[in-house]
Amino acid sequence: MNALVASILTLGAAVAIAQSAAPNDAQIAGIVVAANTVDINAGMVAKSKSHDKEVKEFAQRMITDHTGVNKQATALVTKLHVTPEESATSKSLKDGGVANLKHLGTLSGKAFDKAYVDNEVTYHQAVLDAIDKTLLPSAQNAELKDLITKVRPAIDAHLQHAKEIQAYMK
Repeated sequence: MNALVASILTLGAAVAIAQSAAPNDAQIAGIVVAANTVDINAGMVAKSKSHDKEVKEFAQRMITDHTGVNKQATALVTKLHVTPEESATSKSLKDGGVANLKHLGTLSGKAFDKAYVDNEVTYHQAVLDAIDKTLLPSAQNAELKDLITKVRPAIDAHLQHAKEIQAYMK
């Protein structure tokens, strides 16, 4: 699979988020967990495969930050007695994550670093779009909406950081 195919798969997940019918809170929780897990898994691969200091540090930040968000989301849904629910969007995110990992597994060196960082830019932009266009407008529970609102700046910071790394790699 080439980088274009991987990008299309990532964009497919983004489109699924943006075009999905308004998800309920249980589905939003499932989307949040899936989105974070996809990025944690990619970060783990990047941390182990990359030889670039910036990429490795960024990957560790993704692992740390997204693990933290998943812990917050899990604590919240436990408190609210809500079970995260699978949806077409969360399934699409997971499928795209698996495809991305397979693609990354075929690469090494600078090609790996570029593919990982390019995907992180696309992925974080897609997540921001989903937050703004679907998740926040659809969330009914105030605490869930508050959690999403609180993590949005971190997602934006991840996007900006990934773009900085992307720029220096060119």
